[in-house]
Amino acid sequence: MADFHQGGSVATLHNLTQRPIEELEAELLKFSKERPMGLLLPSLFSELETDAMPKILAEVKQVPYLNQIVIGLDRATEDQYREALKFFGELPQHHRVLWNDGPRLRALDAELQKQGLAPEEEGKGRNVWYCLGYMLATDRAEAIALHDCDITTYDRSLLARLIYPMANPQFSYQFAKGYYPRIANGSLNGRVTRLLITPLIRSLEQVTGESEYLTYLDGFRYPLAGEFSFRKGVIPDIRMPSDWGLEMGTLSEMFRNYANNKLCQVDIAEVYDHKHQDISLEDQAKGLSKMSIDICKLLFRKMAVMGHVFSEEMFRTLKASYFRNALDFVERYKNDAIMNGLDLDVHKEEEAVELFAENIIAAGKAFLSSPHEKPFIPSWSRVRSAIPDVYDRLIDAVEEDQKEFS
Repeated sequence: MADFHQGGSVATLHNLTQRPIEELEAELLKFSKERPMGLLLPSLFSELETDAMPKILAEVKQVPYLNQIVIGLDRATEDQYREALKFFGELPQHHRVLWNDGPRLRALDAELQKQGLAPEEEGKGRNVWYCLGYMLATDRAEAIALHDCDITTYDRSLLARLIYPMANPQFSYQFAKGYYPRIANGSLNGRVTRLLITPLIRSLEQVTGESEYLTYLDGFRYPLAGEFSFRKGVIPDIRMPSDWGLEMGTLSEMFRNYANNKLCQVDIAEVYDHKHQDISLEDQAKGLSKMSIDICKLLFRKMAVMGHVFSEEMFRTLKASYFRNALDFVERYKNDAIMNGLDLDVHKEEEAVELFAENIIAAGKAFLSSPHEKPFIPSWSRVRSAIPDVYDRLIDAVEEDQKEFS
Protein backbone atom coordinates (compact mmCIF):
# COMPACT_ATOMS: atom_id res chain seq x y z
CA MET A 1 0.00 0.00 0.00
CA ALA A 2 1.21 3.51 -0.83
CA ASP A 3 2.15 5.93 1.93
CA PHE A 4 0.29 9.21 2.45
CA HIS A 5 3.31 11.49 2.73
CA GLN A 6 3.05 14.96 1.17
CA GLY A 7 6.58 15.98 0.22
CA GLY A 8 7.92 18.63 -2.12
CA SER A 9 6.09 21.71 -3.35
CA VAL A 10 3.24 20.08 -5.32
CA ALA A 11 0.36 17.93 -4.09
CA THR A 12 0.71 14.15 -4.21
CA LEU A 13 -2.47 12.16 -4.89
CA HIS A 14 -1.92 8.63 -3.65
CA ASN A 15 -3.52 5.27 -4.35
CA LEU A 16 -4.56 4.46 -0.80
CA THR A 17 -7.66 2.31 -1.24
CA GLN A 18 -7.46 0.56 -4.62
CA ARG A 19 -10.85 1.93 -5.71
CA PRO A 20 -12.53 -0.33 -8.27
CA ILE A 21 -12.14 0.86 -11.85
CA GLU A 22 -15.92 0.77 -12.27
CA GLU A 23 -16.25 3.36 -9.49
CA LEU A 24 -13.64 5.67 -10.98
CA GLU A 25 -15.11 5.42 -14.47
CA ALA A 26 -18.63 6.12 -13.22
CA GLU A 27 -17.38 9.35 -11.65
CA LEU A 28 -15.40 10.28 -14.73
CA LEU A 29 -18.45 9.70 -16.92
CA LYS A 30 -20.35 12.24 -14.80
CA PHE A 31 -17.43 14.69 -14.95
CA SER A 32 -17.25 14.34 -18.74
CA LYS A 33 -20.56 16.19 -19.12
CA GLU A 34 -18.91 19.30 -17.67
CA ARG A 35 -15.31 18.66 -18.75
CA PRO A 36 -15.04 16.63 -21.98
CA MET A 37 -11.95 14.43 -21.97
CA GLY A 38 -9.40 13.45 -24.56
CA LEU A 39 -6.50 11.01 -24.85
CA LEU A 40 -3.29 11.63 -26.81
CA LEU A 41 -1.26 8.61 -27.94
CA PRO A 42 2.14 9.41 -29.52
CA SER A 43 3.10 6.24 -31.37
CA LEU A 44 5.68 4.86 -33.74
CA PHE A 45 4.23 2.54 -36.36
CA SER A 46 6.56 -0.17 -35.07
CA GLU A 47 4.73 -0.05 -31.73
CA LEU A 48 1.57 -1.28 -33.43
CA GLU A 49 3.42 -4.54 -34.10
CA THR A 50 4.37 -5.14 -30.46
CA ASP A 51 2.47 -7.04 -27.79
CA ALA A 52 1.91 -3.83 -25.83
CA MET A 53 -0.16 -1.77 -28.27
CA PRO A 54 -2.93 -4.31 -28.97
CA LYS A 55 -3.40 -4.68 -25.22
CA ILE A 56 -3.56 -0.90 -24.78
CA LEU A 57 -6.12 -0.69 -27.59
CA ALA A 58 -8.24 -3.45 -26.03
CA GLU A 59 -8.28 -1.57 -22.72
CA VAL A 60 -8.95 1.88 -24.19
CA LYS A 61 -11.89 0.50 -26.20
CA GLN A 62 -13.67 -0.10 -22.88
CA VAL A 63 -13.23 3.48 -21.60
CA PRO A 64 -16.68 5.13 -21.52
CA TYR A 65 -15.82 8.78 -20.80
CA LEU A 66 -13.50 9.85 -23.62
CA ASN A 67 -14.80 12.39 -26.12
CA GLN A 68 -11.70 12.28 -28.32
CA ILE A 69 -8.66 10.11 -28.99
CA VAL A 70 -5.80 11.50 -31.08
CA ILE A 71 -3.02 9.21 -32.25
CA GLY A 72 0.21 10.74 -33.52
CA LEU A 73 1.77 8.25 -35.96
CA ASP A 74 5.50 8.54 -36.65
CA ARG A 75 7.77 6.67 -39.09
CA ALA A 76 4.97 5.29 -41.24
CA THR A 77 4.74 4.76 -44.99
CA GLU A 78 1.45 5.15 -46.86
CA ASP A 79 0.69 1.43 -46.55
CA GLN A 80 1.52 1.56 -42.85
CA TYR A 81 -0.75 4.57 -42.36
CA ARG A 82 -3.58 2.63 -44.03
CA GLU A 83 -2.84 -0.27 -41.69
CA ALA A 84 -2.88 2.09 -38.69
CA LEU A 85 -6.29 3.45 -39.72
CA LYS A 86 -7.64 -0.11 -39.70
CA PHE A 87 -5.89 -0.90 -36.42
CA PHE A 88 -7.36 2.10 -34.60
CA GLY A 89 -10.65 1.80 -36.48
CA GLU A 90 -11.78 -0.61 -33.76
CA LEU A 91 -12.06 2.28 -31.30
CA PRO A 92 -15.69 3.17 -30.60
CA GLN A 93 -14.73 6.69 -29.46
CA HIS A 94 -14.23 9.57 -31.89
CA HIS A 95 -10.60 9.32 -33.01
CA ARG A 96 -8.16 10.53 -35.62
CA VAL A 97 -4.67 9.37 -36.66
CA LEU A 98 -2.18 12.13 -37.52
CA TRP A 99 0.10 10.77 -40.25
CA ASN A 100 3.10 12.91 -39.39
CA ASP A 101 5.11 11.63 -42.37
CA GLY A 102 2.29 12.13 -44.87
CA PRO A 103 2.59 14.73 -47.65
CA ARG A 104 -0.14 16.98 -46.28
CA LEU A 105 1.27 17.34 -42.77
CA ARG A 106 4.81 17.50 -44.17
CA ALA A 107 3.77 20.39 -46.44
CA LEU A 108 2.36 22.27 -43.47
CA ASP A 109 5.52 21.49 -41.51
CA ALA A 110 7.67 22.85 -44.38
CA GLU A 111 5.78 26.14 -44.29
CA LEU A 112 6.24 26.40 -40.54
CA GLN A 113 9.94 25.60 -41.00
CA LYS A 114 10.35 28.56 -43.36
CA GLN A 115 9.14 30.88 -40.61
CA GLY A 116 11.16 29.18 -37.87
CA LEU A 117 8.01 27.87 -36.21
CA ALA A 118 8.33 24.10 -36.61
CA PRO A 119 10.11 21.50 -34.47
CA GLU A 120 13.73 21.14 -35.53
CA GLU A 121 14.11 17.50 -34.44
CA GLU A 122 12.15 14.37 -35.20
CA GLY A 123 10.87 12.47 -32.19
CA LYS A 124 8.24 12.27 -29.50
CA GLY A 125 8.32 16.00 -28.73
CA ARG A 126 7.46 16.88 -32.33
CA ASN A 127 4.75 14.23 -32.43
CA VAL A 128 3.14 15.44 -29.20
CA TRP A 129 3.36 19.09 -30.30
CA TYR A 130 1.41 18.51 -33.52
CA CYS A 131 -1.17 16.38 -31.72
CA LEU A 132 -1.70 19.07 -29.10
CA GLY A 133 -2.14 21.65 -31.84
CA TYR A 134 -4.75 19.43 -33.46
CA MET A 135 -6.59 18.97 -30.16
CA LEU A 136 -6.63 22.73 -29.64
CA ALA A 137 -7.93 23.18 -33.17
CA THR A 138 -10.77 20.66 -32.82
CA ASP A 139 -11.74 21.87 -29.32
CA ARG A 140 -13.33 18.54 -28.37
CA ALA A 141 -11.56 18.03 -25.02
CA GLU A 142 -11.16 20.21 -21.95
CA ALA A 143 -9.09 17.69 -19.97
CA ILE A 144 -6.36 15.83 -21.86
CA ALA A 145 -4.23 12.85 -20.84
CA LEU A 146 -1.11 11.60 -22.58
CA HIS A 147 0.61 8.25 -22.14
CA ASP A 148 3.17 6.17 -24.01
CA CYS A 149 2.30 3.33 -26.36
CA ASP A 150 4.85 0.76 -25.24
CA ILE A 151 3.45 0.01 -21.76
CA THR A 152 3.46 -3.77 -21.39
CA THR A 153 1.61 -3.73 -18.05
CA TYR A 154 -1.19 -1.38 -19.17
CA ASP A 155 -4.73 -1.43 -17.89
CA ARG A 156 -7.32 1.31 -18.14
CA SER A 157 -7.14 2.22 -14.45
CA LEU A 158 -3.84 3.97 -15.33
CA LEU A 159 -5.73 6.34 -17.62
CA ALA A 160 -8.57 6.84 -15.14
CA ARG A 161 -6.24 7.84 -12.33
CA LEU A 162 -4.10 9.99 -14.64
CA ILE A 163 -6.96 12.11 -15.97
CA TYR A 164 -9.01 12.25 -12.75
CA PRO A 165 -7.29 15.37 -11.28
CA MET A 166 -8.04 17.29 -14.50
CA ALA A 167 -11.59 15.98 -14.82
CA ASN A 168 -12.99 16.50 -11.32
CA PRO A 169 -14.67 19.94 -11.27
CA GLN A 170 -13.91 20.27 -7.55
CA PHE A 171 -10.17 20.31 -8.31
CA SER A 172 -8.39 23.40 -9.60
CA TYR A 173 -5.30 21.59 -10.89
CA GLN A 174 -4.05 22.52 -14.35
CA PHE A 175 -1.43 19.76 -14.70
CA ALA A 176 -0.83 16.29 -13.26
CA LYS A 177 2.27 14.15 -13.54
CA GLY A 178 1.87 10.39 -13.25
CA TYR A 179 4.21 8.31 -11.10
CA TYR A 180 4.70 4.63 -10.33
CA PRO A 181 7.42 2.23 -9.18
CA ARG A 182 9.71 1.04 -11.98
CA ILE A 183 9.76 -2.63 -11.03
CA ALA A 184 9.31 -5.52 -13.46
CA ASN A 185 10.42 -9.14 -13.76
CA GLY A 186 12.04 -9.03 -10.34
CA SER A 187 14.30 -6.09 -11.19
CA LEU A 188 14.54 -2.44 -10.17
CA ASN A 189 14.42 -0.27 -13.31
CA GLY A 190 14.27 3.47 -14.03
CA ARG A 191 18.03 4.08 -14.08
CA VAL A 192 17.95 7.58 -15.57
CA THR A 193 15.65 8.89 -12.84
CA ARG A 194 17.33 6.98 -10.01
CA LEU A 195 20.96 7.44 -11.03
CA LEU A 196 20.98 10.69 -13.01
CA ILE A 197 18.06 13.03 -12.27
CA THR A 198 17.87 12.85 -8.48
CA PRO A 199 21.62 12.91 -7.70
CA LEU A 200 22.19 15.58 -10.37
CA ILE A 201 19.51 17.86 -8.88
CA ARG A 202 21.01 17.41 -5.41
CA SER A 203 24.48 18.13 -6.80
CA LEU A 204 23.32 21.25 -8.63
CA GLU A 205 21.95 22.53 -5.32
CA GLN A 206 25.30 21.85 -3.66
CA VAL A 207 27.24 23.64 -6.39
CA THR A 208 24.90 26.53 -7.27
CA GLY A 209 23.03 27.00 -3.99
CA GLU A 210 19.40 26.63 -3.01
CA SER A 211 16.91 26.96 -5.84
CA GLU A 212 13.12 26.96 -5.80
CA TYR A 213 13.20 25.37 -9.26
CA LEU A 214 15.47 22.50 -8.20
CA THR A 215 13.43 21.92 -5.03
CA TYR A 216 10.31 21.77 -7.20
CA LEU A 217 11.84 19.16 -9.54
CA ASP A 218 13.15 17.13 -6.64
CA GLY A 219 9.63 16.78 -5.27
CA PHE A 220 8.43 14.67 -8.23
CA ARG A 221 8.61 10.96 -7.54
CA TYR A 222 9.14 9.99 -11.18
CA PRO A 223 9.97 13.11 -13.21
CA LEU A 224 10.70 11.12 -16.40
CA ALA A 225 7.29 9.45 -16.51
CA GLY A 226 5.83 9.79 -20.00
CA GLU A 227 2.33 10.04 -18.54
CA PHE A 228 0.77 13.39 -17.70
CA SER A 229 -2.50 15.26 -18.03
CA PHE A 230 -3.47 18.90 -18.32
CA ARG A 231 -6.34 21.29 -18.87
CA LYS A 232 -6.73 22.56 -22.42
CA GLY A 233 -5.89 26.13 -21.44
CA VAL A 234 -2.35 25.07 -20.52
CA ILE A 235 -1.43 24.01 -24.04
CA PRO A 236 -1.21 27.26 -26.09
CA ASP A 237 1.70 28.69 -24.08
CA ILE A 238 3.83 25.55 -23.61
CA ARG A 239 7.29 25.68 -25.23
CA MET A 240 8.38 22.06 -25.23
CA PRO A 241 11.66 20.46 -26.29
CA SER A 242 11.63 18.20 -29.33
CA ASP A 243 14.36 15.92 -27.97
CA TRP A 244 14.60 13.52 -25.00
CA GLY A 245 14.02 16.45 -22.66
CA LEU A 246 10.25 16.46 -23.29
CA GLU A 247 9.18 15.28 -19.84
CA MET A 248 11.58 17.48 -17.88
CA GLY A 249 10.87 20.37 -20.22
CA THR A 250 7.14 20.08 -19.60
CA LEU A 251 7.71 20.13 -15.84
CA SER A 252 9.86 23.22 -16.28
CA GLU A 253 7.19 24.99 -18.31
CA MET A 254 4.61 24.26 -15.63
CA PHE A 255 6.96 25.77 -13.04
CA ARG A 256 7.35 28.88 -15.19
CA ASN A 257 3.66 29.35 -16.00
CA TYR A 258 1.75 28.23 -12.89
CA ALA A 259 1.75 28.42 -9.12
CA ASN A 260 2.61 25.11 -7.47
CA ASN A 261 -0.88 24.74 -6.01
CA LYS A 262 -2.17 24.29 -9.57
CA LEU A 263 0.07 21.26 -10.13
CA CYS A 264 0.04 17.74 -8.73
CA GLN A 265 1.45 14.26 -9.14
CA VAL A 266 -0.71 11.16 -9.05
CA ASP A 267 -0.04 7.48 -8.37
CA ILE A 268 -1.31 5.70 -11.50
CA ALA A 269 0.02 2.13 -11.34
CA GLU A 270 1.28 -0.48 -8.92
CA VAL A 271 3.44 -2.09 -11.60
CA TYR A 272 4.75 -0.43 -14.74
CA ASP A 273 7.00 -1.71 -17.47
CA HIS A 274 7.71 -0.66 -21.03
CA LYS A 275 10.31 -0.94 -23.77
CA HIS A 276 13.78 -0.50 -22.31
CA GLN A 277 16.35 1.74 -23.98
CA ASP A 278 19.88 0.49 -24.41
CA ILE A 279 22.35 2.44 -22.29
CA SER A 280 24.60 2.92 -25.36
CA LEU A 281 28.01 3.14 -23.69
CA GLU A 282 29.82 3.61 -26.99
CA ASP A 283 27.56 6.12 -28.75
CA GLN A 284 26.39 9.40 -27.22
CA ALA A 285 23.85 9.86 -30.02
CA LYS A 286 21.75 6.85 -29.01
CA GLY A 287 19.77 5.33 -26.16
CA LEU A 288 20.10 6.39 -22.55
CA SER A 289 23.38 8.15 -23.32
CA LYS A 290 21.67 10.64 -25.63
CA MET A 291 18.75 10.93 -23.21
CA SER A 292 21.08 11.85 -20.37
CA ILE A 293 22.85 14.53 -22.42
CA ASP A 294 19.57 16.08 -23.59
CA ILE A 295 18.21 16.17 -20.04
CA CYS A 296 21.40 17.72 -18.66
CA LYS A 297 21.41 20.41 -21.33
CA LEU A 298 17.80 21.23 -20.56
CA LEU A 299 18.53 21.66 -16.85
CA PHE A 300 21.55 23.84 -17.59
CA ARG A 301 19.53 26.04 -19.98
CA LYS A 302 16.69 26.47 -17.49
CA MET A 303 19.09 27.44 -14.71
CA ALA A 304 20.91 29.85 -17.00
CA VAL A 305 17.58 31.55 -17.71
CA MET A 306 17.23 32.00 -13.95
CA GLY A 307 20.57 33.78 -13.75
CA HIS A 308 23.09 31.02 -13.01
CA VAL A 309 26.45 31.41 -14.75
CA PHE A 310 28.13 28.22 -15.96
CA SER A 311 31.74 27.56 -16.89
CA GLU A 312 33.99 24.60 -17.64
CA GLU A 313 35.32 24.72 -14.07
CA MET A 314 31.80 24.67 -12.68
CA PHE A 315 30.88 21.62 -14.77
CA ARG A 316 33.98 19.78 -13.52
CA THR A 317 32.94 20.52 -9.94
CA LEU A 318 29.39 19.42 -10.72
CA LYS A 319 30.66 16.15 -12.17
CA ALA A 320 32.67 15.39 -9.03
CA SER A 321 29.73 16.20 -6.76
CA TYR A 322 27.36 14.17 -8.89
CA PHE A 323 29.64 11.14 -8.96
CA ARG A 324 29.83 10.96 -5.18
CA ASN A 325 26.08 11.50 -4.71
CA ALA A 326 25.17 8.97 -7.40
CA LEU A 327 27.35 6.25 -5.86
CA ASP A 328 25.61 6.87 -2.54
CA PHE A 329 22.30 6.31 -4.29
CA VAL A 330 23.57 3.04 -5.78
CA GLU A 331 24.17 1.84 -2.21
CA ARG A 332 20.68 2.88 -1.14
CA TYR A 333 19.03 1.14 -4.07
CA LYS A 334 21.11 -1.99 -3.57
CA ASN A 335 19.84 -2.28 0.01
CA ASP A 336 16.28 -1.48 -1.04
CA ALA A 337 16.43 -4.18 -3.73
CA ILE A 338 17.86 -6.78 -1.32
CA MET A 339 15.15 -6.16 1.26
CA ASN A 340 12.43 -6.50 -1.40
CA GLY A 341 13.93 -9.58 -3.04
CA LEU A 342 14.72 -7.74 -6.27
CA ASP A 343 17.72 -8.07 -8.58
CA LEU A 344 20.13 -5.15 -8.89
CA ASP A 345 23.48 -5.46 -10.66
CA VAL A 346 25.81 -3.07 -8.82
CA HIS A 347 28.40 -3.28 -11.60
CA LYS A 348 25.86 -2.11 -14.21
CA GLU A 349 24.56 0.57 -11.85
CA GLU A 350 28.04 2.02 -11.35
CA GLU A 351 28.75 1.67 -15.07
CA ALA A 352 25.68 3.83 -15.73
CA VAL A 353 26.84 6.38 -13.14
CA GLU A 354 30.25 6.61 -14.86
CA LEU A 355 28.54 7.19 -18.22
CA PHE A 356 26.22 9.85 -16.82
CA ALA A 357 29.14 11.62 -15.13
CA GLU A 358 30.98 11.85 -18.44
CA ASN A 359 27.82 13.04 -20.15
CA ILE A 360 27.42 15.88 -17.67
CA ILE A 361 30.71 17.22 -19.06
CA ALA A 362 29.61 16.51 -22.64
CA ALA A 363 26.31 18.34 -22.07
CA GLY A 364 28.15 21.22 -20.42
CA LYS A 365 30.49 21.60 -23.38
CA ALA A 366 27.55 21.51 -25.80
CA PHE A 367 25.74 24.12 -23.73
CA LEU A 368 28.75 26.47 -23.63
CA SER A 369 29.56 26.04 -27.32
CA SER A 370 26.01 26.66 -28.60
CA PRO A 371 24.76 29.89 -27.01
CA HIS A 372 22.36 30.55 -29.91
CA GLU A 373 20.76 27.11 -29.94
CA LYS A 374 16.94 27.14 -30.12
CA PRO A 375 16.00 23.91 -28.36
CA PHE A 376 12.32 24.64 -27.75
CA ILE A 377 9.43 24.36 -30.18
CA PRO A 378 7.52 27.65 -30.42
CA SER A 379 4.24 27.80 -28.53
CA TRP A 380 0.99 27.37 -30.43
CA SER A 381 0.05 30.92 -29.40
CA ARG A 382 3.04 32.19 -31.37
CA VAL A 383 2.30 29.96 -34.34
CA ARG A 384 -1.29 31.20 -34.53
CA SER A 385 -0.09 34.78 -34.31
CA ALA A 386 2.09 34.23 -37.39
CA ILE A 387 -0.35 32.00 -39.29
CA PRO A 388 -3.92 32.76 -38.12
CA ASP A 389 -5.54 29.93 -40.10
CA VAL A 390 -3.07 27.23 -39.03
CA TYR A 391 -5.70 25.36 -36.98
CA ASP A 392 -8.07 25.13 -39.94
CA ARG A 393 -5.27 23.90 -42.17
CA LEU A 394 -4.18 21.32 -39.61
CA ILE A 395 -7.73 19.97 -39.34
CA ASP A 396 -8.11 19.92 -43.14
CA ALA A 397 -4.86 17.96 -43.59
CA VAL A 398 -5.90 15.31 -41.07
CA GLU A 399 -9.43 15.00 -42.45
CA GLU A 400 -8.23 14.78 -46.06
CA ASP A 401 -5.79 12.02 -45.11
CA GLN A 402 -8.57 10.17 -43.30
CA LYS A 403 -10.91 10.52 -46.28
CA GLU A 404 -8.38 9.47 -48.92
CA PHE A 405 -6.74 6.50 -47.19
CA SER A 406 -9.38 4.97 -44.91
